[in-house]
Amino acid sequence: MTPFLIFKPVYQERVWGGRALESFLGRKLPGNAPIGESWELVDRPEAQSVVANGPWAGQSLREVLAAHTATIMGPAWPKERPFPILVKWLDCRERLSLQVHPPASIAARLGGEPKTENWYVARAEPGAAVLAGLKPGVDAGRFRAALQDNTAESLVHRLPTVAGDSLLIHSGVMHAIDGGNLILEIQQNSDTTYRVYDWGRVGLDGKPRAMHVEQSMASLEANTAGAPQLVRPTGKVAVLAECREFRITRHRLLPGERLSFEAGDQARILSVVEGSLSAAGATLRVGGNVLLPHAGAFAFTAGEEAVVLVTDKFGSLES
Repeated sequence: MTPFLIFKPVYQERVWGGRALESFLGRKLPGNAPIGESWELVDRPEAQSVVANGPWAGQSLREVLAAHTATIMGPAWPKERPFPILVKWLDCRERLSLQVHPPASIAARLGGEPKTENWYVARAEPGAAVLAGLKPGVDAGRFRAALQDNTAESLVHRLPTVAGDSLLIHSGVMHAIDGGNLILEIQQNSDTTYRVYDWGRVGLDGKPRAMHVEQSMASLEANTAGAPQLVRPTGKVAVLAECREFRITRHRLLPGERLSFEAGDQARILSVVEGSLSAAGATLRVGGNVLLPHAGAFAFTAGEEAVVLVTDKFGSLES
């Protein structure tokens, strides 16, 4: 029987972070520093998820993928290819920088990786918002000028957020997250961010953080995506995001209802954003993110009313 995989979180200090992951997810965070990110599922040279359950406990995601490629990803997946998705919890105690990720068409030339991402807002304080997409008529030249006179924020759409909102951000779209949001981010496996404005803030080392204005302008000029549209899903099942890189579907389950997946279809990621699920003697509580291998059949039962995100259709990407 093929098990689902639970991973140990990889916590990241961020100047804009806080300690809300401790209270919201019921976890014990390391130290006393501001923790902005918990990398829940990652396969990168600088960061590896480590399996926390089952026969592969203690092994990295890379080790498991290399040894059991067909089981995890299916028979067509090359064993050396990294897992294509990175899942993070974000505790945005303060506003993040105004930033952009390079489109695939120019990422290699700029020395970076494309990054299309989706934000699911698990909690939002009153007045919280996100900034996403330049307003109509704003081009890279006008935006560059606005950076010089500190008016760039006025050229980006501001979208107020409430819990349950979801937003797909394609590579090349200017964006920032306001303080007061706790977000599950599901993204391409990339860690390339070009900052253009940081609100006069300094980093954890007390120095201004690096800006990447030229790379950002090039990314804006290469952007072909439209303005992001905030999704406020209704009903028991709703598609939150569907793009070349992945699909995310939200499922609302009543106590005792089941969510099942057949073996041999595709690999999936299951994320619990409200309530809890049980399966195979394990309980997945809010904040849990598990990898469902291609070869396994799985059935999860809601122990209380639960909201679950299922990420799939990421196994066909060439890189």
